[in-house]
Amino acid sequence: MKTYISILIIFSFLFLGIQFAVAQQKLFQFGVEKSFDESILNGKGKGKPIQWFDVNTSDTTWKAKGKLLQNSGNPIGVVRSEKMYENFIMHVEWRHLEKGGNSGIFVWCDAKADPNSRLPMGMEVQMLELDWVNQHAVNGQQQPIAYVHGELFGAGGMTASPDNPRGVRSKSLENRCLGVGEWNKYTVVCVDGTVKLAVNGKFVNSIRFASKRKGYLCLEAEGAKMEFRNLQIIELEPGMDRPEFVVDAL
Repeated sequence: MKTYISILIIFSFLFLGIQFAVAQQKLFQFGVEKSFDESILNGKGKGKPIQWFDVNTSDTTWKAKGKLLQNSGNPIGVVRSEKMYENFIMHVEWRHLEKGGNSGIFVWCDAKADPNSRLPMGMEVQMLELDWVNQHAVNGQQQPIAYVHGELFGAGGMTASPDNPRGVRSKSLENRCLGVGEWNKYTVVCVDGTVKLAVNGKFVNSIRFASKRKGYLCLEAEGAKMEFRNLQIIELEPGMDRPEFVVDAL
């Protein structure tokens, strides 16, 4: 009996390992990564493409076409960047193609999907379509409109201190997001546990003291068709070497 149980345990671990390996296959390239010198001191630097690996979506969830990435929204889950990032500036444009659509980008993320939520631990930079609050009333009460305008929050166990609190989340101080079918522009500055967000040309939100400060980027599919375009990452100088602030490498 003990031998039989041991075999079952070993088989289970092997099966899970195979499943994890399959889930981490490279899917596509999208966006450009540049060093500070390439971007600022040498404006002609082309950088290099960012490679994306599947965590728990599928090869039909995403379709990359040059600077455009189409996201079907299903199955719910994420893809991750090939490498981890610490201090950086991110430019990204996005738009929803369905009213009430939900998506986002995780920074400093562990890229390990929770089996229930299907989403990882990380700092979420939220991207909700404006009609979301109308479609998700709680006990007949509409959700606050600030919820959809670029909230920042630690997800999946990450902790942080919101500058503009809505509970543990940080809300934007000005509603600047545009609705379904219209392109929005985010500038996200991530340095030493602080994230600052500009929405369509103005900084309106920030959160600090993140419990993780180096990790993967994750793009989120959360049930609705949407698109990303013109993703650029400018890497900045690293901070002090603090292993407790770094997620485990995959």
